[in-house]
Amino acid sequence: MNQERRATAGRDSGEYRIEDLAHRSGATVRTIRAYQDRGLLPKPERRGRANVYRDTHLARLRQISGLLDRGYTLASIKELLEAWDAGRGLGGVLGLVAEVDGPWSDETAERITRAELDGRFGGEQDEAAVDDAVELGVLVRVPGTEDAFLVPSPRELGVAVELHKAGVPLLAISGHLRELRTQVEYIAGRFLDFTTEHVFHQYFDHPPSDEAAAEAASLVRRLRPLAQQTVDAELARAMRALATRYLRHQLGAAVAAAAPEAAGSPAAPARGAVADAEAPWGAEGLWSGEAPWDAGPAPAGTPAPRRTSADTPADARAARPTGTAREPVRLPAGTVRAVRELVGAEHTEAFIAAAAERELLARTMDGLLPGADGP
Repeated sequence: MNQERRATAGRDSGEYRIEDLAHRSGATVRTIRAYQDRGLLPKPERRGRANVYRDTHLARLRQISGLLDRGYTLASIKELLEAWDAGRGLGGVLGLVAEVDGPWSDETAERITRAELDGRFGGEQDEAAVDDAVELGVLVRVPGTEDAFLVPSPRELGVAVELHKAGVPLLAISGHLRELRTQVEYIAGRFLDFTTEHVFHQYFDHPPSDEAAAEAASLVRRLRPLAQQTVDAELARAMRALATRYLRHQLGAAVAAAAPEAAGSPAAPARGAVADAEAPWGAEGLWSGEAPWDAGPAPAGTPAPRRTSADTPADARAARPTGTAREPVRLPAGTVRAVRELVGAEHTEAFIAAAAERELLARTMDGLLPGADGP
């Protein structure tokens, strides 16, 4: 009884046996002894046959645990603690660690039940998709419950909801997120390499002083938003450029598909009637029929095209509706042959017409874009 009272009094006065220290710190007895062997933890006071630990040991164990949680190795932790013990101070270093380890977003995590989650996705219950979301960290299961989750980024979950409403399958969304995360982590790594090389190397090539660590923490605070701003600006630029290019391609393909019908051309001849299909083309690549678009007056200085018996009379052309009138045009013979080999003789006229229409459409879209140069 007296021995137990003495032990209790020792614990209350900031003195611990190794078992008590393990209980208070959350470390195991084996871990505490390993830290002592590595020089991370000061040796205890020896009293007779017992080792006595103090509050300084408890505080050191908690510091080690916090640094391990932030990804530091035991070797790095030893250097930091030695610098602190040598009087260089650890407050600035721990402030830098806290600055880097703090939130890099202004979002606040939300809690959501499984019923609420299913409701946001139209009542669909997909266990595989939920498991994927948990694996990716989009959802975090709340310990002690079976149907509650923490949502670290409500905005990211909101994106998934909107994509699903637009028709994207849940597993396709999680697959795309995996691919995106790999690419974003690469960008983040490059940004860190860049800033370390040009800004932070002076703080990390030796154990930083308390003042240097505090200065580095201040730089982290200032530079942290720049990564987000840079990615936002470059993503907006790339999305605009690629979306415009993609839309041009899709509309151009639609124009090409509709060109024969829009031009009022007759049904294409069979492949066996090559001679008849090639009849309007001269040996020099001169189209002696009529262009399937309203070309307007020829520019000054343009040579008059040769006329053949196949030309449509001027009065007949004038009688055609606007947009379907045809005019003779000169094209390089090599271009005509290349198109003919690509799409076949029966589709040559429609292909060239569609290509011209596509270019006109692209230039029109360029003129409609915000910030486009005026004429």
